[in-house]
Amino acid sequence: MDIAMIGTGYVGLVSGTCFAESGNHVTCVDIDQAKIDDLNKGKIPIYEPGLSELVLRNATAGRLVFTTDLTNAVKDARVVYLAVGTPQGEDGSADLSALWSVVDSIAPHIRDDVIIVTKSTVPVGTNAGIWNRLHEINGKRYHVASNPEFLKEGAAIHDFMYPDRVVVGVRDPEVAEVLQELYSPFLRTDRPFLSMSPESAELTKYVANALLATKISFINEMANLCEAMQGDINDVRRGICHDQRIGFAFLFPGVGYGGSCFPKDVRALASMSHTHGLKPTILNAVDDVNNRQKHILIHRIEEHFQKNLADKVFAVWGLAFKPKTDDIREAPALVLIDRLLAHGATVRVYDPEALENVRELYGDRLQYSNRSIDALKGADVLVINTEWDMFRHPDFDEIKEMMAEPVIFDGRNLYDSRQMAKLGFTYYSIGRPPVRDSIEAT
Repeated sequence: MDIAMIGTGYVGLVSGTCFAESGNHVTCVDIDQAKIDDLNKGKIPIYEPGLSELVLRNATAGRLVFTTDLTNAVKDARVVYLAVGTPQGEDGSADLSALWSVVDSIAPHIRDDVIIVTKSTVPVGTNAGIWNRLHEINGKRYHVASNPEFLKEGAAIHDFMYPDRVVVGVRDPEVAEVLQELYSPFLRTDRPFLSMSPESAELTKYVANALLATKISFINEMANLCEAMQGDINDVRRGICHDQRIGFAFLFPGVGYGGSCFPKDVRALASMSHTHGLKPTILNAVDDVNNRQKHILIHRIEEHFQKNLADKVFAVWGLAFKPKTDDIREAPALVLIDRLLAHGATVRVYDPEALENVRELYGDRLQYSNRSIDALKGADVLVINTEWDMFRHPDFDEIKEMMAEPVIFDGRNLYDSRQMAKLGFTYYSIGRPPVRDSIEAT
């Protein structure tokens, strides 16, 4: 099938590459000439495990093409995917200006039987708005479908190739048949292809992300309660999650969620609720809890040092909002870094993938380390923000030797509290009694 993928951001690039991998001819379009030039040279603008190899293989085979020529990309395409950014506006709603610009640009060049598919996360009613806009421009009735993505950064290739489900919003059964054929190589293990109205499909994406964000904020709030009452959130988590109605997924305590999806989608869904005269009490609470949680480590650091941080050196491990990505959008680490810098502290940072993105943001205000252990030299504190696997089993003897003081603030509960006490560390984590309290109680 001939596919045009408009937008080579995270969703567009991964989706276009995976469609090409299944034998389709995919033309990926972007207005950024430098980005297209890099892609044609095999340089991938994002870090996603396995993506570089797939892009190279399909580009070499001629199934995957990158261009800025929108007209030629869409004129013969059977399916045109819209995968442009929909950033958060000032009122919390999604900014669709890029989407409408693309719709206006492609209208004179698309074929009559084309299927326009929104892959971007868009408010309910956008599908109908695209149909009306194309009809006003060309006077024709086009097929417009919704196909929300459910890709996790760091596992996007697997999520696309082996989806839990594929959701499409259509008004005509024949459109669903075309899209089901397109997705058939990825549904061979009887994963469901769910066809529904475009409005339901548009809502599905927002509701899914809002519910996952709710689970994270809930367990973080319970972690704080556990710590205040001398409980252990790890024990409580095991106690509740074996209940099949609850489960274990997305119930790990930490320093809050970030990234490009959860924060803006929760706020966009709340904005839609307000627009329809509803009060999004839970959604507002989820966002509030998450914003507070991003400050939890700095509050504990200030308490530990009685707010005297100016002469301290902080080693920060983990800058991306989650492992296996270089994405730092709304990352909790940035909140921590900003507060440490405001105190006049020296901040030395390490992340295996996100270091350059942070350097672009902070410049010479930070010290950058190419190895995790290098960040620890002479540090008074180690702060862990992202649960990269490489941080899970470090050489603690080497850490103690490198640091000026053996103090760790662990925002991801990577280590055993009692073991850390035996090793001589002052160790703080999330939702568990402070390590010294644990020793005193034994």
